This record gives sequence, C-alpha cells and structure tokens, in this order.
Amino acid sequence: MTADSNADVDPDAYDALADAEVTMRRNDHGLHIADDEVTGVSSQGQTPEEALSNLAAAVESYLEATDDDPGDDWL
Repeated sequence: MTADSNADVDPDAYDALADAEVTMRRNDHGLHIADDEVTGVSSQGQTPEEALSNLAAAVESYLEATDDDPGDDWL
C-alpha cells in the first residue's frame, strides 16, 4: 500500500484487498480516498479506516460482478 501518512491502515486486514495495490489520498474537502490500482475501484470515507473498509466492500462487489463463473450451482 502506498499512503500519505496512513501507515496505520492495513489493507491486508480485508480479504477482498489481499492482492490489491492500494493508494490512499485526501481530497480538497478532507475526505480520505482509497484507490485499488489493480481493479481501478475507488472509495472514500471520513477516516482512512472508513475509506479502506468501503473500498474492500466495493472491490468485493466488483469481483463478484466480473466473475466469469455462471453460477449454475443450483442446477
């Protein structure tokens, strides 16, 4: 993870971010932005932890939506 003074934020704590390359930044409005450089997914939060948690949920949804498995388990 590349972070601007957010060394205490650990993306490895989230399964969805296990192989992610996460960058953290802060926008002009004070919101923390977490970007997954591998998927291109971004999320935000009031704190670095909230931004990372939101990113993990967004990446998980992205991976589920782009999964090539047709989901025919019910057949």
